[in-house]
Amino acid sequence: MRNAVVAVAMVMLCTSVAHTDVRPQRDFNLQRFAGRWYRVGLAYDSASFVPYRDKLKASLGVVTAQANGNVNLTMWDATPAGCRSKTYYYEKTNIPGQFTYFSTRHNMVKDITVVDTNYSEYALVLKHKIFHREYTQVALYGRTQRLRADIIQKFKAFASMRGFPREAILTPPPAENCPPSSSG
Repeated sequence: MRNAVVAVAMVMLCTSVAHTDVRPQRDFNLQRFAGRWYRVGLAYDSASFVPYRDKLKASLGVVTAQANGNVNLTMWDATPAGCRSKTYYYEKTNIPGQFTYFSTRHNMVKDITVVDTNYSEYALVLKHKIFHREYTQVALYGRTQRLRADIIQKFKAFASMRGFPREAILTPPPAENCPPSSSG
């Protein structure tokens, strides 16, 4: 029994250490980060996501900073049923650039870290949570739907360093008319 407890403690320690090496953007500025962002890259290796990889399109999000330091993120995604929007509510933590949110899909709180951004062009964002297994997703956001090759390469290198296989690192094509021209 003691060996099992030690093994579980070691696994938990190793997994938490793996995430602690990720730090948020130095001197993160929420006001500069707010605004329109396109998700132009995604690294995600969930087996349930594999059938959807070829159908993924770049999506549009609008980050709205709240007076209390929290964030509302409204995302529009092109789906087979049409353009759908969803709003996420991110709560600030005591570390600027790190947030938590409640995932209704997984019924748990997840961590969001803005790892790197220059505010005017791109942002690398890590979503992380440990449950049945370590759940990690890396997203590349751009102020436009097309980013420079060196930024795309930076995203791919970061995702590879996080352990994502090449086929799980995606840069989907732009969505057409999502959101519709009168929205967002």
